[in-house]
Amino acid sequence: MRRPKPVIFGLYGWSPAYGFRYVHPANRRSFELLEPVGKLFEKIREDEAGEWLTLRYDEQQFLVRPELFKEIHHRPKFSFGDSVEEITPAPGQYRQFGLVSDVFWDDATDTASYQIVQHKRKLPRVFTAAELRVD
Repeated sequence: MRRPKPVIFGLYGWSPAYGFRYVHPANRRSFELLEPVGKLFEKIREDEAGEWLTLRYDEQQFLVRPELFKEIHHRPKFSFGDSVEEITPAPGQYRQFGLVSDVFWDDATDTASYQIVQHKRKLPRVFTAAELRVD
């Protein structure tokens, strides 16, 4: 029995200024709207010819050229869909909880930060890993 491949995380530093040859035509508009710079993706697979990578961000998948993908070697504490809760809410506030919907990466500090969805509504606050725990 084959063991599942470990998830590979990485950045895809594309913007429209690079041109659209790096993004599959079927994904161009949605990838542009995502504004991928600074967001952490999961690499799902690479095609046989090595021409396209399938990247996942939250519930979306994108076909992109491999040249701009930069693997991150520090695994983030949480990933998309993880159920998390705030460890220490502000005084007088309820503890925030929900599902991880966005994972941002800070290259300078090699750390991830997270945005969560609560009752189908994205909370405006971005949390550090130290501010959250598994719910």
